[in-house]
Amino acid sequence: MKVLMVCLGNICRSPLAEGILKTKAAEKNLEWTIESRGTGSWHIGEQADPRSIAEAKKNGIDITDQRGQQLQKSDLQEFDLIYAMDTSNYNNILKLASSEEERQKVKMILNESKPNMNQVVPDPYWSDDGFSHVFELLEEACEIIVEKYR
Repeated sequence: MKVLMVCLGNICRSPLAEGILKTKAAEKNLEWTIESRGTGSWHIGEQADPRSIAEAKKNGIDITDQRGQQLQKSDLQEFDLIYAMDTSNYNNILKLASSEEERQKVKMILNESKPNMNQVVPDPYWSDDGFSHVFELLEEACEIIVEKYR
């Protein structure tokens, strides 16, 4: 199984989602490939936001090895599941899809924990107090993903 987490800049939400899902998959001895990307190019090669790193560390997860990458059209072919953090990113991912098969891979991540509600993971970038809430939302969704697809 190859899973991709996608947000806007690949420094806040998707690195947390990647780290959480990697940890949960490893705990279940699942040999999954889990990565993350951003739809934007601003942070290519950069480490995750220090606040995301701190939140992950607080929860026993190390994401310091992650570097920002931009979503590519080839990612839609390579990955089995692609999770968007919000509606804007969901729509931007779909714009790269060249088949119905690729479109079917793209999902809103919080639909795993709150089915059919299309809720978004709020972007904590402009606020110091949103990172723990984002972590909680993603942890719940990732737990369901591991149980659903293992």
